[in-house]
Order: sequence, then structure tokens, then C-alpha cells
Amino acid sequence: MSHTTRNRSSITGVSSAESMGQVPSSSSNSSEVLPRATRRRFSTSYKLRILAQADRCTQKGEIGALLRGEGLYSSHLSTWRTLRDRGELGSKKLGRPAGDPSEKEVVRLRRENERLNAKLDKAEIIIDVQKKLSILLGLDTPASE
Repeated sequence: MSHTTRNRSSITGVSSAESMGQVPSSSSNSSEVLPRATRRRFSTSYKLRILAQADRCTQKGEIGALLRGEGLYSSHLSTWRTLRDRGELGSKKLGRPAGDPSEKEVVRLRRENERLNAKLDKAEIIIDVQKKLSILLGLDTPASE
């Protein structure tokens, strides 16, 4: 094995470590900043076209060849088929639903109402304790006069 590696490296000018992907090549040693990878996004028409092609595959290995040629995974097909069968393919966007702004306002007001009610309950308890303390100490309150 080392003999063939030496022959290949002497012919191509690439060391065995570089050919195995262990040592970065000299072109990647530059200080250039590479862009970050982004998630691929597929249009609805593309998904439907791929599904139609996959549905037309009848021979063994045709779907695999289609997926390899397009750079897709079998999970893409299964997910897209499920969405297509439910009628949701391309009909909605991913993420949280926008919702009605008035519903958000109602939720916010309910939370504020609960917070203020809890604060009122605490204040009533404090007032009751103050009344009882003033009675115990024999202090006159304006309400008793």
C-alpha cells in the first residue's frame, strides 16, 4: 500500500496525507473567509416535480438514482409525500403562526389582570393585619371614631 501511495504522490505531486484528506491543501491556507453554509430551500413546484418523477419510477434503483442526481434524501420524499397527501404542500410556511393581534392583546391584558389581582390580595391582607395590630395596641383608627 505504501508503494502505491508513493507512486501516486510522485506522479500527482500530492502527499498521501493530502490525498486522504488529512492535511489541508495549500489553497485552503489562505486567510479568506468562507461563507457559512445555508439550509437549502425547495420551492413547491420543485417538490411536486420531484414527487412526480419519483412516482413514475418503476424499476429497482430508479428512485435512488433520482435522489442521488438531485442531492436529496429519502426523508425529503417521505415528508413531501405526507404534506402532499394532507394538502399542505406549499400551503403554509414553517414557524409560528402569525396569529390575530387582538388575541395577543387579550392574552396580555389577562396576564396583567391576574398580576394586579394578586397584588390587590396582598394589599388587602396587609390592611387586615394593620387593623388587627391597631386594635391590639389600642390605637384609634379613623374608621372607629
